[in-house]
Amino acid sequence: MAINLSKGERISLEKVAPGLVEIYIGLGWDINATDTGGDFDIDASIFLLDSNDKLISDKHFIFYNNPISPDPEQSIQQRGDNRTGAGEGDDEIIDVNLKTVPPDVAKMALTVTIHEAEKRHQNFGQVSNAFVRIVNCENETEIIRYDLTEDFSVETALIMAELYRKDGEWRMNAVGAGYEGGLQALVERYQ
Repeated sequence: MAINLSKGERISLEKVAPGLVEIYIGLGWDINATDTGGDFDIDASIFLLDSNDKLISDKHFIFYNNPISPDPEQSIQQRGDNRTGAGEGDDEIIDVNLKTVPPDVAKMALTVTIHEAEKRHQNFGQVSNAFVRIVNCENETEIIRYDLTEDFSVETALIMAELYRKDGEWRMNAVGAGYEGGLQALVERYQ
């Protein structure tokens, strides 16, 4: 049974699933019944950060145009871009091999942004049921889930959660922080 986190809660992946190696991070959402003149294209991204919470390099920003981490093992891979969010379950998925993530990656920030939000007059207040979950690839079991419950009526970018190393093990922090300014606001935060 999955552990459900609330905003600000942290948990050790090792304690929840001892020996965990390969996971996938599923992110999902539903669109409220509003007509903004276009589909909601929400994009999941992951920023690979050093111990100072800074992006290691441009290649360490994993998203639909750069779907694979630069390390030789390609330990982090984004599976693709869902441009509508239609359907049940995960809308976007990122695969992670926790054992091969390079040691210079101290933290992975899991984010979602609305593509062309300003142009389309869209924000996360028009989105509901947003979640991030960690799934054990070995047995397809959901081990940790964070359901976003806040109303982000002007924000166009969210840091959903962070995976970070502490005392030699990976932990998850349910962040749930919103930003105005879309993807650019997140890029500026981590540069």
